[in-house]
Amino acid sequence: MTKTRTAAVLLGVVALAATACGGSGGSTGSGDGTPVDGKTFSFGVGSDPGSLDPHMTVLSVAIQVDRFLYDTLLNLDGDGKAVAGLAAKWEASTTTASFTLRPGLTCADGSPLTAADVAANINFIGDPANKSPIAGLYIAPGTKATADAAGTISVTSGKPDAFLARNVGGVPIVCAKGLADRKLLAKGEAGTGMFSVTEAVPNDHYTFTRRKDYTWGPGDWKAGTGLPEKVTIRVIPNTTTATNLLLSGELNAAAINGPDRQRLEGRKLFHADYTAPMGEVFYNQATGRPGQDEAVRKALTQALDLPQLGKVLTAGAGKPSQGMITNEPRVCPGNTVEGNLPAHDPAAAAAALDAAGWKAGPDGVRAKDGKKLALTVLYGTQLGPTMAPTAELAQQTWKSLGADVTLKGVDSPGLSQVLFGTGEWEVSLAPVGFSLPSQLVPFVSGPAAPDGTNFAHISNPGYDQGAQQAASKSGDASCADWTAAESALVKRVDAVPYFDSVVPIYGSGAKFELSQGSVTPSSIRMYAK
Repeated sequence: MTKTRTAAVLLGVVALAATACGGSGGSTGSGDGTPVDGKTFSFGVGSDPGSLDPHMTVLSVAIQVDRFLYDTLLNLDGDGKAVAGLAAKWEASTTTASFTLRPGLTCADGSPLTAADVAANINFIGDPANKSPIAGLYIAPGTKATADAAGTISVTSGKPDAFLARNVGGVPIVCAKGLADRKLLAKGEAGTGMFSVTEAVPNDHYTFTRRKDYTWGPGDWKAGTGLPEKVTIRVIPNTTTATNLLLSGELNAAAINGPDRQRLEGRKLFHADYTAPMGEVFYNQATGRPGQDEAVRKALTQALDLPQLGKVLTAGAGKPSQGMITNEPRVCPGNTVEGNLPAHDPAAAAAALDAAGWKAGPDGVRAKDGKKLALTVLYGTQLGPTMAPTAELAQQTWKSLGADVTLKGVDSPGLSQVLFGTGEWEVSLAPVGFSLPSQLVPFVSGPAAPDGTNFAHISNPGYDQGAQQAASKSGDASCADWTAAESALVKRVDAVPYFDSVVPIYGSGAKFELSQGSVTPSSIRMYAK
């Protein structure tokens, strides 16, 4: 039986540090049980990753792909605890941290990785002028890093961080050539990871070759262990196609969510699982948008039958959300959702809109001050076949409430462009997921998109106060404040987490573990058919 150790994936927009491991499989999943060297690991993903620059993306699919190319200072073990990565030792408070590199680290081109290079990575993200979307996520704006000749990087955070070591330790590290020319990083070059890029055909496939000088990641590096020689990332938007390729052995791994899972379960394929926040709703609160009005956000949420929506979304395999941090074991236990969202009541939702001045016109569509209640609703096509019917159910509900609803299905890069760029949306059904509560902060507070990552233009004083108090306390001591902060978001319907799903990544002719929301490259084992 598969063992779900942790999880946290933002399938729609962002995926952050998470770990998971699993193992359930019959002969289809693991061949004859004999590890084989020299094979190619073929991995299907639902959307093209776009830019592979790890400092300039928060897309889950890009983070997944970058795990093969760029390493981090720290790794996470199966219990979610920090272990050595590029750094051999480390220590941290809420404001300062130090990391000492392992000896002998090299880049994909064979050049040495130095402490000064690592410090330059941190300084690039910490400089607000560079507008890195992971600033505030891993690295607080204003963070400074220095390096010494002994290989130690000293970090002074731009603001207190309850999880400073894990956040800085989770930054993908690139080499000096990439820092000098970020066009190389967009193509996945100048890496520090287990593989290097040999071919890239956007919207089709990416091929990576294993570095022979790489032996510092977690795992067993002896010959005969079954490590792949190459990795091919194949862009396969249709989950039925991906399922067929898994069953035929043409794919070695793919995340499958929805009814196609039944065919794979019937063949007893190996799978490693993660818990994903599949069901979340965000309303655009920018000036002039209907979602700027709290009464509208509450009414639209109250009209939805969230449990039914969750059943459709997860094909009956999900569970109600307890919060926005789904990583298990959860850093801060508690339920920020129960009792904080408005109860399902379509009649009360209609009355609330009436009271707020949104009156139904002759065509049945509500309007206020001559402006119709028109909603462009985004959903991620890469999330699988259940996403479209979920969006359609929401559309039907809101139309019956008097809204003019247009659905817009987009892939990961398209979602990023709209949420963080054009801003032409009213409702997003794309979930965001995190392993640490501190990582949520820049997405629900601070500078709004396109100047920041606060894509919904949220301004919640209760959240800001709780997050600020939490950041000044270390680790577990911060949890009560983080819980209060997130509860403030849900109560004001700034974020509506309603359903989670356990999503399996199936393996055919291969086994693996998950970490940081993706397959851990060094854990992959290929097997004879």
